[in-house]
Amino acid sequence: MFLITKKYSNFTSLINRRKLDSNRQQKVSKLFQEDLAEAFRKWAVQEFPGNLISVTEVKVTPDLGVSKIYVSIFPNNKKEEIFKAIKENIPFFRGILSNGASKEMRITPELIFILDNSLDEIDKIDKALKGEGNNPIL
Repeated sequence: MFLITKKYSNFTSLINRRKLDSNRQQKVSKLFQEDLAEAFRKWAVQEFPGNLISVTEVKVTPDLGVSKIYVSIFPNNKKEEIFKAIKENIPFFRGILSNGASKEMRITPELIFILDNSLDEIDKIDKALKGEGNNPIL
């Protein structure tokens, strides 16, 4: 019961946070997400064929100086290696943004990449509910 309540409160706080973001922040976040998704698609084909890198969310600070980019990587067997390569190539991805969405902005924001494991957690919960794997309730 606590898990459901906690999840619900997190969900409502996410909705409330989105309402507090300015229209400009939301537009910039969406543009960055689209540009980075396309960049990751091309980059992954060259550097890590057979892997999928997806941009799950982009959060931009109110001053548009910092962007937190949440990425999911599939399959999981090379996740750490690919994420390390992403962090090493931050200047490359920042350059892509400076030529794309942030062309109209005075500065290109600092990029902070965060590995998003939420889909893995959803998969674990789904397997537990189906009776597969290690179910702590049973």
